Amino acid sequence: MECEIRLARESEAEAISVVILSALRETSAKDYSQDIIARVEQSFDPASVRRLMGNRTVFVAIRGGEVVGTASLDGAAVRTVFVSPSVQGQGVGTRLMAEIERTARTNNIAVLTVPSSITAEPFYAKIGFKAVRDSYHGDERTITMERTLESSQDRPQD
Repeated sequence: MECEIRLARESEAEAISVVILSALRETSAKDYSQDIIARVEQSFDPASVRRLMGNRTVFVAIRGGEVVGTASLDGAAVRTVFVSPSVQGQGVGTRLMAEIERTARTNNIAVLTVPSSITAEPFYAKIGFKAVRDSYHGDERTITMERTLESSQDRPQD
């Protein structure tokens, strides 16, 4: 089934929240304790998502008329990349990240950073991000990763 990537609408804040919370509970819970998951969840209720939408460029992945993924760009930082567990491994995250990179290039951003979870580190590594440092919030480990973007002049033309 085809997946559309586009800017998020404020009316989709609740659906975005559902995607994030389900990914945290079903996927990230394999690498983090319930206490950490509960703490992170507090930042992603619908009202919090609406606030984030006012400060970041937020994209959604739509499949079958439903929000199945989200990613955002906050300056040169990639944030809040989550894909519904039911469609993980089907290219949704890769499509979202391609849109993030296109937007970053348009905004003349040369290097993207992402504060990655342990869970997402292999995904980011597969698409060219390199781990540069670890940070801890209590016992929650975050891996800061970076990727240098090719400028449009550096890429081969089709």
